[in-house]
Amino acid sequence: MPEGDTVWQAARRLHDALAGKVLTRSDLRVPRFATADLTGRAVLDVTPRGKHLLTRVEGGLTLHSHLRMDGSWRVYTPGQRWNGGPAHQIRAVLGTADRTAVGYRLPVLELMRTADEDRAVGHLGPDLLGPDWDPGLALANLLEDPARPLGEALLDQRNLAGIGNIFKSELCFLLGVTPWLPVGELPADRSAKLPELARKLLQFNRERPVRNTTGLRGQDLFVYGRARRPCLRCRTPVRLADQGDGSRERPTYWCPTCQPGPAPTRSPGGLPRTAR
Repeated sequence: MPEGDTVWQAARRLHDALAGKVLTRSDLRVPRFATADLTGRAVLDVTPRGKHLLTRVEGGLTLHSHLRMDGSWRVYTPGQRWNGGPAHQIRAVLGTADRTAVGYRLPVLELMRTADEDRAVGHLGPDLLGPDWDPGLALANLLEDPARPLGEALLDQRNLAGIGNIFKSELCFLLGVTPWLPVGELPADRSAKLPELARKLLQFNRERPVRNTTGLRGQDLFVYGRARRPCLRCRTPVRLADQGDGSRERPTYWCPTCQPGPAPTRSPGGLPRTAR
């Protein structure tokens, strides 16, 4: 799933390709907006908001999109082959004289008045990569429900915007606790540094083609995607289990030695897990 750093990169690519230019092609392939025509309007900017993309155009309009699990925006030059997927997966085409942006598999695509953007993103907490970043508010949001598992609280975009499943697992490792620890039980010194640690990770990765949380070349992540492989710190096999954000389950990785605390006892398919 694209996370805040990936969405920031997508916004920059779109902004560089479209901003300040007049649209010569506009094709929104969703029933509600299929007849909308943005041609002749200049693109003002493309702004990321957490995991959301806001493409603002002249006339007070915003094209709001969200990538969710496997959506993407690709940018092409004239004559370049579109290779982001089959044609039936294309949901949006925005073209200028020298660039064409194509949105594939976009589960959320809507055209709205720019003045109404809060309807789409007003529920989000402070954006880790945005100008509204407020670490104190982010921490207060996380601690509002002290019994909630830390991993779930981190994925809830209403608390702070931009963390996905990878950064969730990596943050919990760096904090030295399991993702199932009630957020209210996180030691105060670690709670205090959590918001800025999260921001540091996303800022470090927003310019990188390959995400890295370890600072090591060739060993990019501490635990995510490393089930049954040795922990980079203690060599204990990394564990895998499902944990959601309150709406769906997601694969979650942790080291039972470096991250003491509560955890499920069994995994899908019967693989052993660590208990509290």
